[in-house]
Amino acid sequence: MSLVEVHNEWDPLEEMIVGIAHGARVPRPDRGLFALDYSEHHDSPHEIPSGPYPEQLVEEAQEDLDAFAAFLVGHGVTVRRPRETYHAALFGTGDWKTDGEYNYCPRDVLLPIGKTIIEAPMALRSRYFEPFAYREHLQAYFASGANWISAPKPELPDSTYRVNPREGSIIANDEPIFDAANVLRMGRDILYLVSRSGNRLGYEWLKRVLGDQYRVHALSGFYDGTHLDTTITLVRPGLVVLNPERIGKDQVPEVFKNWDIIWAPDMVDTGYCWSYPRASIWQGMNFIMVNPSLAVINDQQVPLIRALEKHHIDVAPLKMRHARSLSGGFHCVSVDIRRRGTLEDYR
Repeated sequence: MSLVEVHNEWDPLEEMIVGIAHGARVPRPDRGLFALDYSEHHDSPHEIPSGPYPEQLVEEAQEDLDAFAAFLVGHGVTVRRPRETYHAALFGTGDWKTDGEYNYCPRDVLLPIGKTIIEAPMALRSRYFEPFAYREHLQAYFASGANWISAPKPELPDSTYRVNPREGSIIANDEPIFDAANVLRMGRDILYLVSRSGNRLGYEWLKRVLGDQYRVHALSGFYDGTHLDTTITLVRPGLVVLNPERIGKDQVPEVFKNWDIIWAPDMVDTGYCWSYPRASIWQGMNFIMVNPSLAVINDQQVPLIRALEKHHIDVAPLKMRHARSLSGGFHCVSVDIRRRGTLEDYR
């Protein structure tokens, strides 16, 4: 039996990978890191606050991740963790050199769809070898009968990144590039956000690989930041949370025309270290569904919790103190590997 089988974001959860905070750091100054994460708030790559995160922050983040993992185990979920990595080591190609970041956000790295798990061709050079932290798990999944593939490894030359372009995308369309968190699964419909962490060629590659069994939708025109899961959060069939700051009522994707919509309330700012957060305040709507009626949400997001409860969703409020500093809420810091359910059409 394949250990990998997941068709949406809400079926009863059976296996999940949860990230770790050990060794987390901001990578060294780099054209890609500057263009994607810092150019709107800093004048030069040399202003990037590179180096290890404060020790207390890492310890508290690890405590929150461990508590989340323990909660899942208590609900019958098999939990795996990435192996620790020395992120300060220098690596690169003949064209560039960088160091690493963390193993905090497996959602960006691995994309399970059906019985297939895909290593994503991520946008940041600093995350080039991050999939290796999951290698023993990927080998176990393959041995169980899952399909294990990797998207073409991008070269990521300097021409990939455009710093503060007046028009057009920040990342070039010369090779497939996307983070796995640019994608959400809703049965036969797969949502793909075209943004600074996912280009059109990435969409075309994914669409061809998945084949006629799926309808892959390229979303664009309402948010060109990084990932999709702070703009759209799928709750259960027929119910979705949308970000009102990014999606206008005339921009709601067609796949949701028959769905009930919760327009996310104002988020509670959970704070951040240094002068600039790695994630926006909308990290607050980055939550996961354990099953169609149970959500795990940052305990400080009380307005959002109340909004979900009005739709008869039970909420487990857990701590995620450093989501904005480390750029990862509960959806980001986990990737669902197996959910109990079948491939269905929800339109």
